[in-house]
Amino acid sequence: MPEVIFAGPEGRLEGRYHPADDPAAPCALILSPHPKAGGHMDHRIPVAMFEQYKARGFAVLRFNFRGVGRSVGTYDNGQGELQDAAYALDWMQSFNQNAPFSWVSGYSFGAWIGMQLLMRRPEISGFISMSLPTNTYDFAFLAPCPASGLVTYGSEDPIVPADDVDLVIEKIRVQKGKVISTHRIDGADHFYTNHLEETMDVIDDYLDENFEEKYCPPREPRV
Repeated sequence: MPEVIFAGPEGRLEGRYHPADDPAAPCALILSPHPKAGGHMDHRIPVAMFEQYKARGFAVLRFNFRGVGRSVGTYDNGQGELQDAAYALDWMQSFNQNAPFSWVSGYSFGAWIGMQLLMRRPEISGFISMSLPTNTYDFAFLAPCPASGLVTYGSEDPIVPADDVDLVIEKIRVQKGKVISTHRIDGADHFYTNHLEETMDVIDDYLDENFEEKYCPPREPRV
């Protein structure tokens, strides 16, 4: 996959981009965990998300938020990082102007940014949010949530308790016909230690149910 550098709101942003073979393929944007907690685009969970969409023929991009790796800038408490994500989506869409829709997938902090981004970008038709930090950030901005998506979380997460996720998701209003699905991964912690493969299988099953057949090629066995 090619390394890419593109313009962000504060300067260059560093990413990894996989172009689609089909010029009319959809796009997927992958958002990384918290920059102040060592989050970066090559973390094993964003990479696993990236590979999921790549296998389905999507154009897919993951990138480093400002101040991480070769991305310019300093941490901005989520506001600047949301702008980074919007610029990243713009950059990818500039090369995929025939894309019928986009999805956003994020892990932890990146999941919070992704949920904000989908409120601002009507072309985002679905999302995957892993370890959504419901006890750290207010999700009242989802009023109502405009897209269906999946939230995964661990039953043994010491950072974001599973019951807290359930309570927050239950209170989120969604637009008519949209559904936020949840899947509690039994025994998993915040980082899906020893449970990442199982979780990615859960996400693959969800994507199979929600994408047209041409975006659901036969899956290779995980190694």
